[in-house]
Amino acid sequence: MSKKEKKQKKADDWGSDVVLDIPEDEIWTYQVPGLAAPHINKPYKYYNLKKALFVLVIIVAVSLSIYFSVLALQNDTFDYTETANGIEFSKFSNTGYLTELEIDYVSDIEYIPGNNDPATNFKVVKDTTKPITSVRQFTLNCDDKIKTITIGANVEFVDAKAFYSCWALQNIEVDENNPNYCDVDGVLYNKDKTELLCYPCDHDEYLRQKYGYEKELYRDEVTPEYERDVQTYVVPSTVTKLGEMCFNYANLRKIYLPEGLKTIETLAVFKLHERVDEWSTHPSLENVYTYTAENVADSHFANEKTLGDVYISLPEGLEFIGSDAFSYNQNLSYVYIPNSVKHIGHHAFWDTVYKEDGELKGVSVMNVAVSEENFGKLEVGDNWIPQYDYMLFKKNIDISYNCERQK
Repeated sequence: MSKKEKKQKKADDWGSDVVLDIPEDEIWTYQVPGLAAPHINKPYKYYNLKKALFVLVIIVAVSLSIYFSVLALQNDTFDYTETANGIEFSKFSNTGYLTELEIDYVSDIEYIPGNNDPATNFKVVKDTTKPITSVRQFTLNCDDKIKTITIGANVEFVDAKAFYSCWALQNIEVDENNPNYCDVDGVLYNKDKTELLCYPCDHDEYLRQKYGYEKELYRDEVTPEYERDVQTYVVPSTVTKLGEMCFNYANLRKIYLPEGLKTIETLAVFKLHERVDEWSTHPSLENVYTYTAENVADSHFANEKTLGDVYISLPEGLEFIGSDAFSYNQNLSYVYIPNSVKHIGHHAFWDTVYKEDGELKGVSVMNVAVSEENFGKLEVGDNWIPQYDYMLFKKNIDISYNCERQK
């Protein structure tokens, strides 16, 4: 057969008719009530050609969909909003390969032509004529790649929930010329260090590297030195407020608070945890202490002698305990509430007690300084006190009144 004859045959195949041949006595089995009669024993004109066109349309549609999806992802890494006070950083969608983020000027991702490696085919470009002045809540919601955030000199406001659940975040660094914020060894504070704003979720990884620990130690491997260097934090004596969500999900066993602390905000010390093994975590917070020394600026714990008198309690002078402030810290065993407290939010100590082999573990008794009569005058939210399973219902733990704090 010549090439011309083969070509003609191929063309005839594309344009040929296809007939669905079914015996006459079986046609009725192919009829569906309410639908048009099936195309039986009648030719389908240009069947193969129509099929090819249909497949081609599907391929084009899918290709366009993928193209525009990728284009959207490339253009939406950074979102900003114009406000009356300047430019707000409102949303961040990681490319999957960014581990450091500078929040100083409006930025964009510029892709490098001809480079198909998603880890290296882009660069961050900045418009230095457009400084960022604020960071909206949930801007980096649940990002698991960013390790370091740098806050520029022009940022005036960072929402407490801006870096919510950034699991890989080790450090927040602040430009020394910023008049509103500063950092203490990678932990975010306001400028005069009266408010602790954010202890990064993975700050313990930074501390491990700083003090020469090669890896994260599982719970049964922790040494006293590791606990001191990585799992103990001293809040500077200038601090009067623990900000909203400031310690949530941190890996800390001990926290030392200054006597001058007045406010512990909502979710401030929520669900601290440490690694038990490769797959699971365990509540980590064991004790909250108060120290009386002044001029304490170093957040690294050396020994209690440098902190003056130390008590196992919340600070005298504390006035406000926010909702869920200490929730889900089942490894905490002792709480003392001083007589200066005026407000306790709902679920403030929720799920800090549990039963094991019929015995109460965790915070089994709530110790308060005031009398039962005066405690009744406090503003307290629903379920502020821990509860445990008792028969078919939940029961509050006991409250011990007129207590003195333990030294």
